[in-house]
Amino acid sequence: MEARIPLIVAAVGLLLGGCHHDVPQRAVPFARVPLVGAGFPPSAATAKAHLAKLAVEWGRNWETYKREEFGRTWSDETDAVGGRNGCDTRDDVLRRDLSELREGDRNPCVVLSGLLRDPYTGKELPYTYRRASQIQTDHVVALGAAWRAGAYGWTPQRRLEYANDLDVLLAVDKQTNQDKGSRTADKWKPPRRAYWCEYGRRYTGVKAKYGLSVTPPEKLALEELLADCPP
Repeated sequence: MEARIPLIVAAVGLLLGGCHHDVPQRAVPFARVPLVGAGFPPSAATAKAHLAKLAVEWGRNWETYKREEFGRTWSDETDAVGGRNGCDTRDDVLRRDLSELREGDRNPCVVLSGLLRDPYTGKELPYTYRRASQIQTDHVVALGAAWRAGAYGWTPQRRLEYANDLDVLLAVDKQTNQDKGSRTADKWKPPRRAYWCEYGRRYTGVKAKYGLSVTPPEKLALEELLADCPP
């Protein structure tokens, strides 16, 4: 029996070793669900039709906005796009938006490395797991902007769904995202003009999907963005 103990220890060591200690190696329930909603983002023509139907009014209840009204952390427990697939929302965004993607072997939710071609600036931003990155997750229609446009009247679960809906989210350059803040389309546009059309389509698509209103200047700005789309 004593002779077998080192063999047992060695076998256990092989099972536990050989894994990158910085990467979660537990097997996770995981489902390859679509990471984009059907028909999203809408075409330019559809976005223009949506925009014409949005309620036009000035924002309300801006003074009552708190980030935690949309949940304190990312959540997979929603029926939004990408929800209930066993992965953290931010990991879903990275898996969708990064190229040259390398996922964890036992935990495919984890992105080990990849490259983001930032839609807002055109920069190429590398990503490596557990290293400081210049990549952040942006809500195309910011949470504060959504609050002022009607989310103040939603249930907590509806707000949690919005905050974790992959159609609302993009992986983008950190500094550009911070510069944007919670500004609406009339106060901020992507520095890279080549992205104006898609930004307008996504922004309008989010507003239409969630029944959010637009202010008069915001509507004009979205019309200008969509005018940048090819005929």
